[in-house]
Amino acid sequence: MATKEHARLEEARTGTTAWKKWGPYLSERQWGTVREDYSETGDAWNFFTHEHARSRAYRWGEDGIAGISDDKQRLCFSLALWNGKDPILKERLFGLTNSQGNHGEDVKEYYFYLDSTPTHSYMKYLYKYPQAAYPYGDLVRTNGQRSREEMEYELLDTGVFDDHRYFDVFVEYAKGAADDILVKISATNRGPDAADLHLLPTLWFRNDWSQWIAASNRAAEKPHLEQIEGPAHTATVAASHPLLGSFVLSCDGDVPLLFTDNVTNNNRLFPGQPNESAHVKDAINDFVVNGRHDAVNPARQGTKVAAHYQVTVGAGKTSVIRLRLSSSDREQKRQPFGKPFDTLFDERHREADEFYKAITPPSVSADAANVMRQAVAGMLWSKQFFFFDGDNWLDEHNSNPLHSGFRPTRNWEWFHMLNEDVVSMPDKWEYPWYAAWDLAFHALPLSIADPDFAKDQMKLMLRGSYLHPTGQMPAYEWNFSDVNPPVHAFATLFLHRTELALRGEADIEFLKETFNKLVLNFTWWVNRKDRFGKNVFEGGFLGLDNIGVFDRSAPLPTGGHLEQADGTAWMALFSQNMIELAVELAAHDPTYEDMVAKFVEHFYFIALGMNGSGENGMWDEEDGFYYDVLRTPDGRSTRLKVRSMVGLLPLAATTVVEKWQRERVPRVTSVLQERQRRMPELARSMHKTGPGHLGVAERGILALVSEERLRRILSKMLDENEFLGPHGLRALSKFHERHPYKFYVNGQEHRVDYLPAESNNGMFGGNSNWRGPVWMPVNVILIRALLNYFTYYGDSFKVECPTGSGRMMNLFEVAKEIADRLAGIFLKDTSGHRPVYGGTKMFQDDPHWRDYLLFYEYFHGDNGAGLGAGHQTGWTGAVASLIQLFGMLDADKLLAGGKAGAFAREPSKVS
Repeated sequence: MATKEHARLEEARTGTTAWKKWGPYLSERQWGTVREDYSETGDAWNFFTHEHARSRAYRWGEDGIAGISDDKQRLCFSLALWNGKDPILKERLFGLTNSQGNHGEDVKEYYFYLDSTPTHSYMKYLYKYPQAAYPYGDLVRTNGQRSREEMEYELLDTGVFDDHRYFDVFVEYAKGAADDILVKISATNRGPDAADLHLLPTLWFRNDWSQWIAASNRAAEKPHLEQIEGPAHTATVAASHPLLGSFVLSCDGDVPLLFTDNVTNNNRLFPGQPNESAHVKDAINDFVVNGRHDAVNPARQGTKVAAHYQVTVGAGKTSVIRLRLSSSDREQKRQPFGKPFDTLFDERHREADEFYKAITPPSVSADAANVMRQAVAGMLWSKQFFFFDGDNWLDEHNSNPLHSGFRPTRNWEWFHMLNEDVVSMPDKWEYPWYAAWDLAFHALPLSIADPDFAKDQMKLMLRGSYLHPTGQMPAYEWNFSDVNPPVHAFATLFLHRTELALRGEADIEFLKETFNKLVLNFTWWVNRKDRFGKNVFEGGFLGLDNIGVFDRSAPLPTGGHLEQADGTAWMALFSQNMIELAVELAAHDPTYEDMVAKFVEHFYFIALGMNGSGENGMWDEEDGFYYDVLRTPDGRSTRLKVRSMVGLLPLAATTVVEKWQRERVPRVTSVLQERQRRMPELARSMHKTGPGHLGVAERGILALVSEERLRRILSKMLDENEFLGPHGLRALSKFHERHPYKFYVNGQEHRVDYLPAESNNGMFGGNSNWRGPVWMPVNVILIRALLNYFTYYGDSFKVECPTGSGRMMNLFEVAKEIADRLAGIFLKDTSGHRPVYGGTKMFQDDPHWRDYLLFYEYFHGDNGAGLGAGHQTGWTGAVASLIQLFGMLDADKLLAGGKAGAFAREPSKVS
């Protein structure tokens, strides 16, 4: 892998060159976030609205369209547009708030992350801008009139794209050096007539100087922008920041520059409060849209500036503008544009092609390679600078428990937090804040392109300024104290094996650092979520939102508590991952051998707690399935017989034990054999393993689910009338379409129906649905389990797939079947259509839409259409990992190489 981009990655890794200093680190929605909410009621969506965003300075971050910034988001750049008809400049993406949308919050724009290298040496973004007035009011009004049972009213439905009257606006970036960024903006008129367009590339400083900012986060001096003399036919801006240094923005052509300050227009929003400056945040909007020439600063200086390009683009024609942002001390030729500018763009694009060719298996189709590339590019575009100072924020809300005047409010327990890092986001508009378990799954596709960034993301959540002193990981900004599945050990192990395959050596410091912090997190789970010390776990919703008959994070209407099959399974997997990490570390430090024994015992005890027989256990012998158990205050227990992903996840706690792993810790093996001799019920509660029960290549296995139970669960999981959909495993069995689950409490019905598309209730905000759709991360974790089982059984274990089809498959073939169905969401079918776009004709048939991919949050359980957040490349980007994995791996290679075989990049390396 000796591409130019790999060389840049190595320079970034070793600190030789800061290639990642600049990147797509702007949010796509800062308004409506918890960090910007200073309301008394915690109503974040309505405290800081889209209507406020053009006039009101943000406190904790910045947003924009196709934007970039430095890695502390001090200096920001993005594109604003105006078609001459909109009531406001298009400076940021518009969407509905949670209460406005009939299925929760939803961005109502069309934009695509087309390309990016991991150092952002080349990036490409597409925004589709209507030539008619953007229908803000129509979208709000019509969606507000629709029920949860109806489809959402989308931008295409409004008619603004009729007759193809829109611009394709491509924004491309190329780096000449780490601090030399070339920008090319190309606007193509897809309509039948010439149309006017205002393009306003904008440079500004995040406000870190105003007096209302706490002294601990306030800059020592105000940064500054001013127009300076530059080369002929170039408009030039000098930018100076006390911490970032000096930069120059060169704009091709004699284009007017509009200056103002990034401060709130109090006169508009808060009458009676004086403006901090005569020129305010929305001045450029007022100049362009309202013709107020006095709104901008005639002295041509400030903290926000836009170059005002006005073009008329003929039908089918393209207008191109060029800019360049460089550090002022970088040696630059007199003319920043011309042929060398275009040549460098061509070089960076070619290098991006070479990079993706190097990481894409040659066996995959051109269409699959395109899906993989856009998935990875989306992951790389979804980076965002996330700023949150818990001590400061809680002070500003009079909610800091360390200070006087304390009153409880959201996240008051997290006063220790100081987050000021570039973090991989689930979706930079819909979820512009990190989510702990999402981030673990982000690591999989990120590791394809940039293993070092993926590792950094794992370390972030375990850093003292994130991890709570109790050992709890922060969930997400709406409630840091909520509980996500503990999957960071899984991701850490995955990254370790990826790096071992790529570089031939382990990063032991990374393993030690993460392992030791994960011990704290494991201990938190054991102490806080095992209510009675029975080794069965709770945890609340655990990322599965509305999957249960009750809101699992709220007090139960029956009283009592739930013993959760998924929570317990996640902890069993956590134990297995910690075992493997400790085995790796024991090869370098024998003191970790005791930790191997500790976590094996944890797994044994969890297996015993979960697999206990009788009416009180999670396993239902009659149904052959696992269920949550409701324990009420009167001592009764009831299995909640919802056939859902909750009951499949016990399969996830499956790990093959290679012969070399046992040999590495021989003392542990003897200690555990003695433990089983003294407590024989431990061995009976899980899959048989050890002497007399070894698999292929003398492999052992740690698994919650025995062979007999595995067959029974798979008979449901692989049944197309239950879990196996045409495009992956459904989160809820289709069985409940005909047989809804009903539970009565004091005469009130609580009900779970199979809902393959959007949710029909408001549980967890109503903006996601786990009652039927396909979700990528849990499919990935179950594919992992099947591959582990196969590595143990080989061809000796086969099942019907699909159930009732008569087709017998080994578990590798089953795993590949599920992976192929998932990838098929995005691939063209025999008709040339992509299931992800359902019945949307424009996306299916138009050549300017059909090959641009959106990686949705989840997918219709029966037809694969994309649902929920439209840009959650985050964990849905894991489809790239599946394409790569099954493009490199076959059954023979996996059986021969075991764990090493699953990660080897070259077939010849597997013995």
